[in-house]
Formats: sequence, C-alpha cells, structure tokens
Amino acid sequence: MPDYDVILRGGTLYDGSGEAPIIGDIALQGDTIAAIGNLSDKTAAQEIDVSGLAVAPGFINMLSWAVVSLIVDGKSQSDIRQGVTLEVVGEAISMGPVNEKSRPEMESMRGNMGAKLEWETLGEYLQFMEDRGISTNITSFVGASLLRMNTVGYDDRPATPEELEEMKQMVRQAMEEGAVGMSTALIYPPGAYASTEELTELCRVVAEYDGLYISHMRSEGDTIEEGLEEFLSIVRDANVRGEIYHLKIAGRDNWGKLDWLVEKVEAAQAEGYEVTADMYTYPAGSTGLRATIPPWVHDGGTEKLIERLKDPELREQIKIEMNTSTEGWENLYRAVGGPENILLVDFDSPEMQPYVGKTLAQVAEERGTKPEYTAMDLIIEDKGNVSAIYFMIDEANIRRQAQIPWVSICSDSPSLAPEGIFLKEHAHPRAYGSFARFLGYYAYQEGLVPVEEAIRRLAALPAEVLRIPRRGKLEEGFFADVVVFDPANVTAPATFENPAQYATGMEHVFVNGVQVIAEGEHTGAKPGRFVKGPGYTGD
Repeated sequence: MPDYDVILRGGTLYDGSGEAPIIGDIALQGDTIAAIGNLSDKTAAQEIDVSGLAVAPGFINMLSWAVVSLIVDGKSQSDIRQGVTLEVVGEAISMGPVNEKSRPEMESMRGNMGAKLEWETLGEYLQFMEDRGISTNITSFVGASLLRMNTVGYDDRPATPEELEEMKQMVRQAMEEGAVGMSTALIYPPGAYASTEELTELCRVVAEYDGLYISHMRSEGDTIEEGLEEFLSIVRDANVRGEIYHLKIAGRDNWGKLDWLVEKVEAAQAEGYEVTADMYTYPAGSTGLRATIPPWVHDGGTEKLIERLKDPELREQIKIEMNTSTEGWENLYRAVGGPENILLVDFDSPEMQPYVGKTLAQVAEERGTKPEYTAMDLIIEDKGNVSAIYFMIDEANIRRQAQIPWVSICSDSPSLAPEGIFLKEHAHPRAYGSFARFLGYYAYQEGLVPVEEAIRRLAALPAEVLRIPRRGKLEEGFFADVVVFDPANVTAPATFENPAQYATGMEHVFVNGVQVIAEGEHTGAKPGRFVKGPGYTGD
C-alpha cells in the first residue's frame, strides 16, 4: 500500500518564507502536506518527477472580482493557470449581506453573466460557491458600500445613529460567518458618501475580530496625500490592521509622490501599526465609465444619475468639472490626460458592442460629439454599466512597487477564459497575467526581486495579512495548495490589444491536495473551499 497519495520528486522547493530554495521531495496526503525532504524510501499512488522545476505554495489573489465569473465557470482558468489557489473577493460591494433595499441594485450589477442571487448573507454566498464547485479556494471581505446600500441607500448624507448601528451589526455577522475584514472603495458612490468617522466606527468592530480594513482610498491621484492620511487615521483610531488596495499613483502630475507614500506607510509601521498593500502589474486601471462623472451627479442612484446627465444645463456643469481638479473627487477623466487614454471594454447593451475595444476619443469622433458629452451619452444609453480601462500609471512606479517587501499581488479582475460569454468583454490583461508578469518578468527576467522573495509576496505575505492559518507556505501540516512551474517559461502574453491569452509556465497545480492543473492543462477538478477568516464562530 502506498505511503502517500502524491509525491512530487526532486523539485526546487520554495517554502514561502523568502529563504533560498532546497532540492527535495514533497508528499501530499488528503488535503494536507504530509512530508517534505528526502522521501526516496517512500511511495505514493501518484508520483511526479518535478526535477528542474520550482515547487511553491499556491498564490493568493488579494483583490479578485471572480464573484460572478466563478458561478458562470467554476474552473477559474485565467487565475489557476497563473498559480492562484485562493481568490479574495468583496471590494466595497461584497456579495452579501443582501436585503430587499439593496437586492434590486445588486441584481442590476450582474452585467452580461446573468447569475442569480440565491443567498442573503455573505457566509451563505461563500458556502454556495464551495457547494457549487470551484477550482480555487475563496474568501471575502464585507463591503462597506453594500452596508450603505442596505441602510442609507445611494443618498449623499450621513448615516443616522440607527443606520450606523445596523451597519455595525452587519459587520459583526459577516465576521462571525467567516469574512476576513471590511473593504471600502471611497471614490465610488455610495461609498464616497461615508465619512471618516463612520468608517472608523465600523472598523472598530472589524478590530474586535482581528480582521483587516482594506481600502481603495479616497484618492490615488491629485489628493492622494489626504487619501492616505484618512486611511492611516482610521487604522490608528480604530486600532485595526490596514491594507491599501491596488497601490498606485494615478495621473502623470502625481507620479513623483510614490516615495512620499512609502515613507508615510513605513513610518506607521515603525509606530507599530500593521499596514500593507497589494498591486497589479500593468500601467492602467479599470472601472466603470461613470467614474468620470462627479460624485454629486450620482446622489440617489443610477436613475438620478441618468436623469441629471440628460439635463442640458447640468451637462455643461459636469463637462467643466470633468476637466477640473476638484477636492474630494478622484477625477479619472483628468487623470488619464485625454479621452484617447480611456479604452471602452464592456457594455450591457448588445447594440453598443461595436464600441468595445475603441477609445472614448474614437467613439467621440465617430459620433461627432465632444468626448465629455460622449461619455455622458454612453452612460445614459447603457444605463450606467459601461466599463473602461484608464491608462494613468507610470511603469517606473510599478517597477519600484514590485520591490517593496510589504506589497502583495492582485488582479482586480474576474477569473476568465478565452471562450463563450467571457469574450463579450474586452478584458484587462491583468485578468490573465498579473501574477505571471510579477513572477516571470519582474522577478525572474528583470531580477527586481529574487524568486524566493517573489513567492513570499505571492503566498505567505497575503496569508499572514489575512490571518488565514495553514496556507501560504510549504510546511508539514499545511493545506496542500501547491504549484509547480518552470520559472524560465512563466510568461504573460496578454496585452491590452489582445488580452484573452493564458499565462504559461504552470505545469502542475494542487488545491487542497487535488490536482487542478496537470502538465499545463486543467483537469476539470473543483476542490476549492470557503476559507474562513479569524472571526469565524462556526464549527
């Protein structure tokens, strides 16, 4: 009878600690790493010669938008083929808790994929995903914007004491159901309407469960100084651990601020606060086209937004503000430097599909309208659902961030496949290549960080930040999330022009001891689990 289920023999083992690798064997039994070392006297039901290949703990995607794509196709192809074994979802608008006030808006956000909301709480959604069958593990933050949608709605006003207490109770429930913390995205309504004091109160609840406060700050550009100060003040006042979502300096005028930001974060770390960040590895962000519109226009929700965009007098005022640096608003239209740097990538309306892959400048020229009015018209015609890519990040800053030891990696994208319904959207290449680009290009080819340090940042660092036990390292007794790859062949061929291309180099991937990638191809296995956060009170 074999000693183990699987033995990977003769690999170069990177354990996730950041230390130099060793040559050795690793044995898997059930869902667990059972032994590491010289296992030449042991046998297994499945033995794989991985000599000459790197073996590492599975990677963690600190910001995944695979919330619906995994319902459509649980194989998580674009992520698992990069070695991602855990999707961390829930930026600002998590998939629960959903009540009757938020459900209509949540239903309208499903986009082209048409999944049905069959749950109410966040824990129910995550368990639904595990029960449905997914190839990667999954966990989530509870989103503060959704908490507002459940109580205040889309109104631009402070929460009442009763509403704030209701939101705090929702945070408690989510943390006890297994959320890893609370998230915000403070440039988008209704999250933009939350005060610092409101967020601090909610974060005090998160801190009770040793959860993480993770934030798309109120500014990543013109007023990034104020955005970071607010973020750090919440961390200090709530005594909560904090992470900056998709660290970037947006807009050419601001690119020189990165060193200042790093110094401020490291000063907070020196004070004893746990502050970290994550990043994607491309010089463009992606979000709705409605992010080009000032926050006051969104007050009251999508219907009110569209009503104001149709008003001739307001349109002129909106156009002026789109071209102005305005305190309290992250102006993405201005940050990119011009409509030629906004690429339209997704519409709900079939009639608007011909615009996919064109810039806002090109569509404005086709229509014979000014770019600002074109943006407003597209939002009206697609009922607020247009998505776009914004070219606003400096490659030199990306290279600098790739070397910061407290920065992990994310995709900020769904997990996709170059087939079927996924091809209706012109994806951001980060969906297919953010991790492979970091590991294969910045670490292995460019040598900006040693491969062993890159793997620590891909696996052990995020596992520690999330307070997830027994994941993120190759250690006996840890869950068998294991990736095997050829560092010299890890590439990210996805481009902005042709994004739907899988990364290369991953030979084998195991999730909870089950092989999902074998010799570079998906096995069809879906062993992913709902990974619970530190406040979980269930069995």
